[in-house]
Amino acid sequence: MTNPLLANWDTPFGLPPFENISDDDFAPAVDAALVDAQANIDAITQQEEVTFAGTIEAMERATEKLDRVLGAFYAVAGADSNPAREALMRDFSPKLSAFWSDITANAALFERIDQLWQQKDELDLNDEQQRLLYLTHRSFVRSGAQLKGPDADRLKEVKGRLSVLGTEFTQNLLADERDWYHEVDENLLTDLPEFVADALRAAGQEKEKEGPVVTLSRSVIVPFLQFCPDRSLRKIAYEAWTSRGANGGKTDNRAIAAEILALRYERANLLGYDDFAHYKLETEMAGTPEAVRDLLMNVWQPARAKAVSAAATLEEMLKADGHAAPLEAWDWHYYSEKRRQAEHDLDEGQVKPYFQLDNMIEAAFDCANRLFGLEFKPVDGPKYHPDVRLFEVSRNGEHIALFVGDYFARGSKRSGAWCSAMRSQQKLAGDIRPIVVNVCNFAKPVAGKPALLSYDDARTLFHEFGHALHQMLSDVTYESMSGTSVARDFVELPSQLFEHWLEVPEVLSKFAINPAGEAMPQELLNKVLGAATYDMGYQTVEYVASAIVDLEFPLGTPPADPMQKQAEVLEDIGMPHAIRMRHATPHFAHVFAGDGYSCGYYSYMWSEVMDADAFEAFEEAGGAFDPETAKSLEDNILSMGGTVEAAELYTRFRGRLPGVEALLKGRDLLDVA
Repeated sequence: MTNPLLANWDTPFGLPPFENISDDDFAPAVDAALVDAQANIDAITQQEEVTFAGTIEAMERATEKLDRVLGAFYAVAGADSNPAREALMRDFSPKLSAFWSDITANAALFERIDQLWQQKDELDLNDEQQRLLYLTHRSFVRSGAQLKGPDADRLKEVKGRLSVLGTEFTQNLLADERDWYHEVDENLLTDLPEFVADALRAAGQEKEKEGPVVTLSRSVIVPFLQFCPDRSLRKIAYEAWTSRGANGGKTDNRAIAAEILALRYERANLLGYDDFAHYKLETEMAGTPEAVRDLLMNVWQPARAKAVSAAATLEEMLKADGHAAPLEAWDWHYYSEKRRQAEHDLDEGQVKPYFQLDNMIEAAFDCANRLFGLEFKPVDGPKYHPDVRLFEVSRNGEHIALFVGDYFARGSKRSGAWCSAMRSQQKLAGDIRPIVVNVCNFAKPVAGKPALLSYDDARTLFHEFGHALHQMLSDVTYESMSGTSVARDFVELPSQLFEHWLEVPEVLSKFAINPAGEAMPQELLNKVLGAATYDMGYQTVEYVASAIVDLEFPLGTPPADPMQKQAEVLEDIGMPHAIRMRHATPHFAHVFAGDGYSCGYYSYMWSEVMDADAFEAFEEAGGAFDPETAKSLEDNILSMGGTVEAAELYTRFRGRLPGVEALLKGRDLLDVA
């Protein structure tokens, strides 16, 4: 029988036929697609004439079949994993790494690319073609195409080993998150808001337990830490959350992290760089470690001062409850929530019913419609999980994209939230429209009740949808430059910018509706917006500390013991006692699950400098939905992908590059001593 992954997909919107695909189909499909891709590469090198179309454009299409198969596989491997899929990931990682290493080490292929690069001024290429040639040549050089002999062989070994370690790190983390839970007494639920009690009951059902449980799903553990009055239970849950990947045994990630750092350093040295930080940042907007450090320290000092002041207040509240100081990390969420209620008269238990998942999805869609004219229609089609929702995206009757929303936490899904594309936009192979996926981990409600989000959950939904818009509105010729294929410290601009629309009063007044159909009262709405920067010292410190550690790891000789290095860095910057890194080393998936955000976790803040300034462009133009500013945003950023340098794109939109002031103002840190 024909492998369904390799057959023509006669499905709505060209979705993978998930109902016909078994886990046994993936390995033979990947093997066949690799053979096909290698044949396409060989055909390029065997052509007599060296042309842009026959080399660079042919390379763009060489892996089409492989991309299609892997798009289907990684959709399920990340969002609905099982032991078979985890085993496949372990098998595929070194195999795919070897394939890509062989391509960049292909002397005949690189000779053609280099010849075109040397002749670029004589080829009559348009701007997009020139950019593609530049990026292709640079990618090959940075991947070791100019290395020979033992150095080339060693680089291939290093990259292969790194791919294996990244997969192991991810799967260890998933295992720790999936396997840990703590049963709690039903009587405790009377002390918790209804939405927290419901989340614990739903978690117990998911774990097939008779009573409520705390799990390591962020949508469960964070509200538990906010509202649980039992300090000992908070400590148990918090320590489990922060010790993921560091529990000893086969899922411990500490040795893996050390080996990854050592191999990245060796990789950079083989390519002629002093260390991995200088190698990695060379192609980003920041350019150098010094530029990243300057940004982070400019934010660190006022954020730390604000957090230390807040800690003193929370510690007095702790002592007033009869507990001994000092304030600990598992106390912060609980007393911060009490302080928020006191200072802003804002109780999340009152607020959360107004943030229903379905309404927030509609809010994101409505904003996209008002800004960019996009329309969203629920449709049927193959799904990799029953919870998945499908929407056709159109504009003026023209199909733009298929949007896939997967919102609920489950044991088979890795933690966090992300945006990916099963298929990216391009024009080289025809007018190919994208299939864009948003994955979140919101608490699934018990039967008969609506899914309620926290305000932070709603921001996450808007954030990932901002990434989705970047994919949907892409309008480029070549897939390798489409959508979010931009500098890492620029990719977060569209996502973080779109978060601002959640704070627009007219958006909340329309979509912040409780299950009874009542709009959020104006008084409560004012409190929500007034508390938008509450506890920003804490939030900024836990993030910036992680970004600083991520920057220091790859600078110079790698540490033999990353945990010791982490402790030294935190001591040097004066990390407050009651705050821990948002992502400690053993569960810092951004950094160790792959190279994507390694030495790049700072990029969220680099992009925030731009997103704060970019939203001011709308406000200066008269409002959040100013049509001319929205069109400029689409024309100069969202549609352009990586066809132009990021700094140039932003300058086209705003007329200049921003300073850090808008970020500090947005985080209420501008006047902090």
